Amino acid sequence: MFASQINLEEPRTEIAEEKDTKEVEMKRRREMEKSSSEIRSAIEELSMFIKLKPKDNLDASRIHIPTKPFLHLCNLVLQVLDKIGPTMLVLRQDIHQNIQRLEKFCELDPSKYANVVEILKKEASEGNARKKTSCSKAFLWLTRSLDFMVALLQRLAKDPGQKMEQAVEESYNIALKPWHGWISSAAFKVALKLLPDSVTFMNILMAKDETYDNLKEEMQTLTSLLVPFLEEIHSILRLQGLDMLKSK
Repeated sequence: MFASQINLEEPRTEIAEEKDTKEVEMKRRREMEKSSSEIRSAIEELSMFIKLKPKDNLDASRIHIPTKPFLHLCNLVLQVLDKIGPTMLVLRQDIHQNIQRLEKFCELDPSKYANVVEILKKEASEGNARKKTSCSKAFLWLTRSLDFMVALLQRLAKDPGQKMEQAVEESYNIALKPWHGWISSAAFKVALKLLPDSVTFMNILMAKDETYDNLKEEMQTLTSLLVPFLEEIHSILRLQGLDMLKSK
């Protein structure tokens, strides 16, 4: 009886140990998430993409832009806008809707549409690329949102003492204003008056135990990765005749 009791208890002990191990692992992952940041996650995403990307692919018509990693990058931009506050609500909503549009299209055939370029080609062949609710337009505006984020991070990394309102306005004027109608531009001007100061924003962006110098270095790293990536995307948009489209 005693021996059989021991044998019966052993599996329970192993199960308990396995459960403890899983709990420790989950706790470790939560700690890692806390110690990370949107900036670091974006750097990791882009670095992986660049590492896997063919080196000799210079033809814009043959460039591969992986759909899911691109959309993940855009989701990280959403998280940064959330930290700026509710003043970026309109821009945030636009980005979210455009991400959803591309996600739904990709789900139709995940293998075929793993490359955003294939989505653009399909819509162009069907004459749908310039329609208001097209994925082509969604991709265009997501790219411009990334342009805005690059411009903002470049300014804050170069001059941390710059007023947040000035940095956001200058970034908006470069990346988004040329393509916005008067209603969007007017809404953005109102939002500028409700921004946090640059020091507060930088502190919010910092990961756990991160120093300001580390954050500044990471911002510079991210923008150095994003600029050539976005240049490739803009070459695709030009090829598809989408780069000069404006909102109405």
